[in-house]
Amino acid sequence: MSANQRRLKGHPFPSFFPHLLARRAAAMSEEAGRSRVLVVGATGRLGGSLVHASIAAGHPTFALVRPHHFALPDSAPLKSLAAAGAMLLKGSLEDYPSLLEAVRQVDVVICAVPTKHALEQKPLIRAIKESACVKRFIPAEFGVDHTKIQICDMDHGFYEKKAEIRRLIESEDIPHTYVYCNFLMRYLLPSLVQPGLDAPPRDEVMIFGGGNTKGIFVEESDVAKFTVCTIEDPRTINKSLFLRPPGNVYSLNELVGLWETKINKHLKKIHITEEQLLKNIHDAPFPLKMDLIFIYSAFVKGDHTHFEIDSRTEGTQLYPSVKYTTVSEYLDTLV
Repeated sequence: MSANQRRLKGHPFPSFFPHLLARRAAAMSEEAGRSRVLVVGATGRLGGSLVHASIAAGHPTFALVRPHHFALPDSAPLKSLAAAGAMLLKGSLEDYPSLLEAVRQVDVVICAVPTKHALEQKPLIRAIKESACVKRFIPAEFGVDHTKIQICDMDHGFYEKKAEIRRLIESEDIPHTYVYCNFLMRYLLPSLVQPGLDAPPRDEVMIFGGGNTKGIFVEESDVAKFTVCTIEDPRTINKSLFLRPPGNVYSLNELVGLWETKINKHLKKIHITEEQLLKNIHDAPFPLKMDLIFIYSAFVKGDHTHFEIDSRTEGTQLYPSVKYTTVSEYLDTLV
């Protein structure tokens, strides 16, 4: 009699237990053929969403977690990741041996560190190159395609970090996919693109520029779902995936009109010219300055939408079965 049989003998189980075992065995068999995924930056909001999406898609999923999180037994991020079924690996981008050990266990690496830490991906790229087992790297590109940006002279080096990482990935011939979602819905949309506000206005609203240039917003969990769809898709290897979901591409005039309809009230419009916005950017302190720069980039210069994309590189065209939150649905939660 095996040890497991000895443990189970004399302990009756509900009648459905064999079915649970069968389902679990089937799930494990299915997982065995799926790509193993490592998420770096897993304790952040986007990183956590990526972990959950990867697990939901049936991938054995590992989360690289800094050692200090393990010192807190009630750490909320750890409890959430563990409850979802992630395998937690202790390590960090600053600890190369732990990084290399983690990378050697997987087929796909997704990094979700904030842009200010983008250059810290360099040792991760080194580990991916040394391991020689990673079939795809999805770096922390999430946001705007920096090759299309028209404000590089005023972004205070924000996009140059990403450009440097992209050059390194390509020079090392690392198989990759870049994902561009533009704005996450939690950024600027909760205030209806009104810098300094935490909620949409109820009386008056600022319209920047002519108000007709369109920006794009995507919910964080949806970015994660689309990203995970690329993991085993040969159509996206060494390509960029753009997210332009219908219902999520809006000008400021359209956003304000939609909000007015939802609250059944007309707002007073304050028009801020491009010249005035540029002056405001010059005079503003950080971090307000960067908010204004991103507003100028998206809703005046059109950096989200001024270029055409091939439908074969757009997320909702490639993965039409993915359900996503629209801007209208998101604003419903703020009414």
